[in-house]
Amino acid sequence: MRKMKSLHMMGAASLSMALVLAGCSSTKTAETSPAAVSPAATQAAAATKAPEPAKSGEKITVNFWNPFSGNDGPFMKKIVDNYNKSQDKYMVKMTIQPNGDYYKLLDTAIATKKGVPDVAIMHLDQTPTYIAKDQLQPLDAIAKAVGVEKSNFPPATVEYSTKDNNWYSIPLDIHPLVMYYNKDLFKAAGITKVPTNRQEFVDAAVKLTDASKGIWGAAMPTFWIQNFLFPTVLFQNGGDFLDDKGNIAYNSPAGVEAVTFMRSLTTMKVSPPTVAADGDFNLFQQGKSAMHFNGPWSKDAFDKAKINYGVAPVPQLGTVKQAVFGGSHNFVIPKATTDAAILAGVGDFLKYVNANSIDWAESGQAVASKVVRDSAAFQAMTQQQTEVAKEFEYVKFAPKVLNWGPISDSIWSELANALQGKKDPKAALDDAAAKSTAAMKK
Repeated sequence: MRKMKSLHMMGAASLSMALVLAGCSSTKTAETSPAAVSPAATQAAAATKAPEPAKSGEKITVNFWNPFSGNDGPFMKKIVDNYNKSQDKYMVKMTIQPNGDYYKLLDTAIATKKGVPDVAIMHLDQTPTYIAKDQLQPLDAIAKAVGVEKSNFPPATVEYSTKDNNWYSIPLDIHPLVMYYNKDLFKAAGITKVPTNRQEFVDAAVKLTDASKGIWGAAMPTFWIQNFLFPTVLFQNGGDFLDDKGNIAYNSPAGVEAVTFMRSLTTMKVSPPTVAADGDFNLFQQGKSAMHFNGPWSKDAFDKAKINYGVAPVPQLGTVKQAVFGGSHNFVIPKATTDAAILAGVGDFLKYVNANSIDWAESGQAVASKVVRDSAAFQAMTQQQTEVAKEFEYVKFAPKVLNWGPISDSIWSELANALQGKKDPKAALDDAAAKSTAAMKK
């Protein structure tokens, strides 16, 4: 999935949009059967076309939307296909909407009340806004009826989408930031231990850098993936996006220290002085960078590039504690889904996924279901998935506020200015914070 190219990387891209694209990227549309894919040319029609009711004697159709238009699409298709073969009562019809337009199409369907999916994938940080707009229905009764327990999922995901004791989303996965490293370059530099803290990371980066060969210890991203990396170091420094009163707080000493440290890698000459959009990804893929931060979705691209890589939790680059920023794909049921037979089908499908999401793990993701993570099949996935799952214990998500995407927009352009040396870290974060504060008041 090529690292989701077009979010991409513009420093001004919102964190919310980053998560929309995370794990669902690239413009390639997965081919599905019986699942349907909505081509870009017919997006509007796909969003407004009402599903046809099932005829007598036919399976009950459950319309399922997701934004997996990248390399992850076929893995979800496999789950849907296997579910449809596993029973004779329901037929899940999967529609993959283009990731960049996913929420626009979903909003259009909900607003027009035409073609609203019966069940859909939603990024966790989107749920507060849709819950506030009363567009999702609680899942407690449906989950209980099919035996899907909250205890089967990491508490952080359940708590995030719970409001007034109602649970609104069932997690499919958690996709935190991880560190990829080039095993061949590590071996050549005589490094046998993967860094776990800042000093080890810096020491390794120095040893791994070979200017004569154009090899960098760690290319520090300027644009995309800073949407995951800056929050990670901020959290590790004991900081947060908001303070206890809900005010913007990422321009705190913890935030300034995080940016100052990341910028220092360029002055130490273990990272290129400037990194263009996607440049860090390309350098790692070409074997020219030894350590690289990205999400679990990068696995497929690095496999195809035949890089001899390893995966590890992000080192504690901050000064206070271990933490990592992540996103999560979740199943939600629009409030417009009211047909009892269809709701029963949705519940049956969610029950199946709860126990059979190992095919999703094949995409490189660490699934949220503990039942699946505890299985022998998942535990055998030692290259990446089990490493990703280690971060579940301390993963943190975007603030649980409405419209966080627009509020956070200003962070990424100002952060790019600081990382490129165009602006003092404190000044850059203060300017971003002023814009975020103004956005919160709109």
